[in-house]
Amino acid sequence: MRALRVELRRSLAPWAGLLVVATAVALLYSLSAPWWKGPEASDAQWHSAAQWVRFLLVFLWPLVVGAGAVAGLRDHRAGTGDLFATAARPAWQRGAATAGALAIYLVLGYLVVFAIGAVQVVWHGGYPHLAWLPITAVGALAVVAGGWLGMGVARVFPSALTPPLLAVTSLVALVFLTISQDRWQTLPNEVTLLSPALGAVRNVYETVSLAASAGQAIWLTGLALSGFGLLVATSVRLRALALVPALMGAAIALPVLPARTLVLDEAASTLVCRENVCLSRMRESTLDSFAPVAAEALRLLAKLPNPPTKVQEVPLPRVYEGGVPRTADVVPVHFNGDAFKRAQQGDWLAELVAGAGTPTCFGELDDGQKTIREAAARTAVAAWFTGDLKPLKYFRYIREGAAEPAQRAFDSLRGLPADQQVARVSAARAVGLSCRGDQLTALTNGAL
Repeated sequence: MRALRVELRRSLAPWAGLLVVATAVALLYSLSAPWWKGPEASDAQWHSAAQWVRFLLVFLWPLVVGAGAVAGLRDHRAGTGDLFATAARPAWQRGAATAGALAIYLVLGYLVVFAIGAVQVVWHGGYPHLAWLPITAVGALAVVAGGWLGMGVARVFPSALTPPLLAVTSLVALVFLTISQDRWQTLPNEVTLLSPALGAVRNVYETVSLAASAGQAIWLTGLALSGFGLLVATSVRLRALALVPALMGAAIALPVLPARTLVLDEAASTLVCRENVCLSRMRESTLDSFAPVAAEALRLLAKLPNPPTKVQEVPLPRVYEGGVPRTADVVPVHFNGDAFKRAQQGDWLAELVAGAGTPTCFGELDDGQKTIREAAARTAVAAWFTGDLKPLKYFRYIREGAAEPAQRAFDSLRGLPADQQVARVSAARAVGLSCRGDQLTALTNGAL
């Protein structure tokens, strides 16, 4: 314990922990991307905060490995290797003090980075749950494994080039593995999960599966033990044996790791309803302010034939599962979609009645002009219900391109008799329900 206290005060370990915190804070607050600022932000939900810190391991883990390598070169730089080899004290005891101090500070640094986001999550009233706990625990284990691996490799290859080579190699490997998770599938997802880093948070209703966390924990434990074994090994035979935990960890972890990293958070996605308005449990705190607006939207839509009778949140629409459901009786709300993630409370009514209560077809259209035409039609329809023609919260280029045709469509629509207005809006709604045809053409009868 005395040796550990000395290492905690006078070794490289405190600086390694400070490096983790300083680098993470610099990345989070000096760059606007790739961490989003909408519902998936690192300060919005508990598991989002945990996942973004894991994403930062793409940059932090190479630094941790490099710092561990620098610490592992200490005896070589001081020329005390032969002296310690003659000491009666076992090598593993001497190595435990150095490795333990480094692990303590690396874990503290990692937890401080998570705590910065967690405090903001509490301040913003994030949905309380424990899905963040295994994500954070595996991340803390990852920095320990990285630090010990660097120490062990530097002890085997005591060269000034070892730390930078390890850091660069780790960075290249993590970038390649991490960008392949769940998306490009360059490699099987089970292999990409050998990276301690996670991909970017793209939907707050997704969380890391327990199988992914369990498999990564097994692999990283084996990697940490191998790093420590290389650090304290005193012969070639012991160094070869030190590789066994990492190999066993990979062999056990690969069958455990899942084909998909992220899964739907069932608890957070459970619907909570107030009469005919339903939001997810994660959005339950929004229900008091959202329900009256949704009820007003249903009242306005009731002037159409066969109107929708319910507003319901869609937590996790996937394109390969059909995207946002399109049924005549439900107005779907996707808070992570391009519309609602940018909308403030005063924009909710217009977004709900845009397209006469139908979701956009943007994801199913590959032509920019079609997208702008649909945005114009949806803007004009929203104005027909609310009486206020204003841009919807889409991308800037869509708003600018849709402004003029939306004004013309709105003026044309308001100049028709009341029954024809209803018929035109109903026709645009039919196109929105099927995503077949052109909403602006249906709304203007081909005039635009």
